[in-house]
Amino acid sequence: MEKTTKIRVILFLTFAFAISWGTGIVIYITGGLDNGPSYMIENVQISLAQILLASCYMFGPAIANILTRILTREGSHDLYLRPRFDHKRWIYYLFGWFFPGVFVLLGMVFFFIQFPAYFDPELTVLSDKMAAVATGTQPSPWLVIVVQTLQAMLISPLLNALPTFGEEFGWRGYLQPKLMPLGSRQAIVLTGIIWGVWHWPIILMGYNYGNDYFGAPFLGPLAMLWFTLTLSALFGWITIKAGSVWPAVIAHGALNGIASLGILLVKGNPSTLLGPTPVGFLGGLGFTIAAVVIFILPKALKPCQYGQAFRRN
Repeated sequence: MEKTTKIRVILFLTFAFAISWGTGIVIYITGGLDNGPSYMIENVQISLAQILLASCYMFGPAIANILTRILTREGSHDLYLRPRFDHKRWIYYLFGWFFPGVFVLLGMVFFFIQFPAYFDPELTVLSDKMAAVATGTQPSPWLVIVVQTLQAMLISPLLNALPTFGEEFGWRGYLQPKLMPLGSRQAIVLTGIIWGVWHWPIILMGYNYGNDYFGAPFLGPLAMLWFTLTLSALFGWITIKAGSVWPAVIAHGALNGIASLGILLVKGNPSTLLGPTPVGFLGGLGFTIAAVVIFILPKALKPCQYGQAFRRN
């Protein structure tokens, strides 16, 4: 890796962590994820933590990308913002759109097969929520589950594209290409580790795993590190193959749209380190299997011919 590239990587990471972790400190000192101030915006109550997470924290990597380019005079080349559909690369957009949802559903199945006592066929959680806002005849909770699943898989990649762009434009659009001279697999692993550590402040505050799991609050960050490693393989693969960051943006949005579905099917208090959501080891097993396949296949991470910056030097 050239000296100039190393300087740019260090500068990018400094900006990304300073912006996001600084925002995490603000969230913590103002009450954390659950006890901070909230505001009514168009009859919807939104907490300060939600606002800061969706803006400053999640957009830290994207802002770091822009600031690094300005400060180092790198310019706007190799932004990986151009959508590419030639040479049948559209299939990677399709993969990013649908397969995260498939992997989430597979992980839920793995979890409930292993722990059937936690499966709630009556859908009590959802039924109670529906009853609280009921104004007439209620549909079947299972019908609601099916509709929500279809909506999540069909629409959420677009609805969530803006917030997930904040992460992907940084990690897959800047950091991963800069690390590619080390080799594609090494770049993906390093990006996944850095991405996981970047999440740690909010994980320690209860994001994704809560605060009452076994080994809290220290095992949650490690579990998140494993999850981002598996996601880095999947998101990194479709970015390399498509020569664009947009398949990863789509895949990340698809994941965020359906990730919490398992919570509606559970009863009792299972360990969030295991599932049923994909951030648990069993809940995320579909992503783990996909990551293993990507790393095993010898040509899986070979860049497409127009993705020159993704080639190993």
